[in-house]
Order: sequence, then C-alpha cells, then structure tokens
Amino acid sequence: MSAFDPDRLEHLRRRIEHHLDHDEAAGVAWLAARDGTVEVGLAGTTTRGGAVPVARDSIFRIASMTKPMVAAAALALVEQGRLHLDDPVDDLAPELADRRVLVDPRGPIDGPTVPAVRPITVRDLLTFRLGLGMDFSAPWPQPLLEAMAELALGSGPPEPQVPPEPDEWLRRLATLPLLHQPGERWLYNTGSDVLGVLVARAAGASLEHVLRELLFDPLGMVDTGFSTTTLDRLGTCYARDPGTGRPVVFDAPDGQWSRPPAFPSGAGGLVSTVDDVHAFAAMLLAGGRAPDGSRVLSRAAVELMTTDQLGAAADGGGPSADGSEGWGMGVGVQRRRTDLGRGVGSYGWNGGLGTSWANDPTERLIGVVLTTDMFTAAYPPPRLLQDFWTGLGAALGD
Repeated sequence: MSAFDPDRLEHLRRRIEHHLDHDEAAGVAWLAARDGTVEVGLAGTTTRGGAVPVARDSIFRIASMTKPMVAAAALALVEQGRLHLDDPVDDLAPELADRRVLVDPRGPIDGPTVPAVRPITVRDLLTFRLGLGMDFSAPWPQPLLEAMAELALGSGPPEPQVPPEPDEWLRRLATLPLLHQPGERWLYNTGSDVLGVLVARAAGASLEHVLRELLFDPLGMVDTGFSTTTLDRLGTCYARDPGTGRPVVFDAPDGQWSRPPAFPSGAGGLVSTVDDVHAFAAMLLAGGRAPDGSRVLSRAAVELMTTDQLGAAADGGGPSADGSEGWGMGVGVQRRRTDLGRGVGSYGWNGGLGTSWANDPTERLIGVVLTTDMFTAAYPPPRLLQDFWTGLGAALGD
C-alpha cells in the first residue's frame, strides 16, 4: 500500500493552485512525509509580480513555528542538567523575582496587585502559564499587550528590528505585573520569548548559537535562523489592507529579516524552508533521533513535549475555545479530531505569517505548508491552510 493516494494528492495540488489563482498567497511550498515517502509541492512566486518561482529551498518567515524549536532546545538543556523544569527562573532571570499579580487580569495595567504566591518556573514558561501573554478569551484591546507594545517588547506580528537586546527586553518586561498567578492560566506567546532569554543565559551563548548547536547543525537545518543573507531565496511577506482586503507588503526581502536582530525572538523570529522544518519534525516523530541515528532529544523529552500539559480544566485557558486542542511544551496537541488532517494526539503549530506544521504519530504523517501571506485572523486559519490539511488527510494511502 502506498503512503499517499496519487489521485487525491493531485487533487491537493490543484486545490493549493486554486487558492493562488484567487490571490490568497503569492507563493506556497508544502511537504508531506509518510513511511519514507516525501512529497513536495511548489506553486506561485516568492513575490507578487516577480519572476522568481517558489523553489524547494525558498526561505519563509515561520513566525510562531519558532516556539517548538525553542522548547526542544530548552528540553535538551534540561537533559544536560543546565535547566530544571520545576526550578524558579529567579537565578537565571532575577528580573522576574518577586512578581506582583493584577487583582483584575482584564483591568488597567496599573490596577491594584497582590504578591505572586510562588515564583515562575521553567515549566511555566514551556506550558505558557507564567502569568503573562495574550488571552485568547479576553476582549480586545488587551491592556497588557498595549503596554508591551509601548515598551517595544513585541505583542503583534513579529518585527525583529523593533525590540531591544535580551537583557533590556527582560528588564522592561519586569516592569509589568502578571495577569494571573504562576501556573494558573494558559496565556499565549510571551512564555516563548522569556524562554529564549533563559535558554541563552543557561547556555552562556546567544539563542541562535544554542539552537544551531543543539538542533540546526545535528539536523542539517542549514537555512534556519533569525535572519538570512540569501535574499534571493527570501520572498516578500504580505498582510491585507483592512479596508480593501488587498495584499500589502509587510516585509520585503531586504527588510527586517535581512540582518541579525538585537532580540532573537523565541516566540516568532525564525526563517526556514520546508526541508528544514521537515528535518525538525522527523526528529520528533523518530523519538528524538536524527537521520544518522544520533540522538538529539531523548524519547522521554519528546513524549513530555508532545503530551497535553493543561488537562481539561475549563478555566485554565488553552489554544482552542472549544477545548479540542491542548498544549504540550511549545506545541499544540490535538485532544479530539476537528478536521481530516490531524487526528487525536497530533501535535504542531501554526505561524501567523502564513505557515503551519503538524505531526500525526498514529498515521506516521508529517505535514508542512509555508506561504507568503500572513493570517488575517487568529482563527480560523486561512482557507489555503484548511484545504491543505483536509487534502492531506484525504490523501492517505491506507
């Protein structure tokens, strides 16, 4: 039995091209891997109106797909004894000691506070329960995110050249109160940025150096980093004009990812290719081993990372309003099936600048799709991505 049904795989290719014909993205690269079979699809151009077609080595801004990679590096440091899951972060990040917590998490950022009942731990950062971040269930605007934007800490789409260097970034963040007690509630995004600072301090090197040493070099991820000098392979990233709905340039090839940032964002700063993301995904699906058999992570670390850590507590927050998706460590974990492409136990994450990745261990399946156009809303994801996962699930060969 083949890994994929060829007729249905061809239908998936046509659906992706349909979305490009309707200008939903300038270009797309996608990859599907199962049981040693790797299928790659390429469509469109790296820039609207440009002459450079999307190639297998085209570089895309993967935004929040950075989070799983930083989480994996943190767990590698846990294995080495340089981080401990339940240790307070205070020793490595004294800026975050003695936190204050808002009495009303949805009230003004300068509202009344109470002392934190315990310190923030490494586990809190990995599971997004440090007490800081975006609340998916709260109305907009959110006072914390507005305050973070005023301090140039990053609270919207990634802008690598805006935040200050890591020490100053953490100093500014520490001027803000927590929204919730540590360990109390899942809040999105900020935990990965703090984790990136902590990983660098624990290793005594820059975050990019740590990621390269622990992940990128062992896995041959030669095109993944916080910037790139190969601008001929980095396309344009597009947003949508809220008034007209037409695409507008968010970042050009010679823009914010063309030079190293002062603050390498563990929440959303990386660029990568379909093959590099596949290398990372395949390592996790193989229980932590690289293609040559060497071990990048232990099986125990992979299992911990890809197991839902939130439980079913209704008031604990999480990635999905309906509770269908939980959170492991740096990845969303599917609690129940909601589409054709990702079954229960699947794990992965999307990037708001137009990317998506997931592993389905039951189906032995890896899916990666990278596009040039950012999401217009956090949920639901763009139709192009929805159709990719639907088509991939439908194309399984058995």
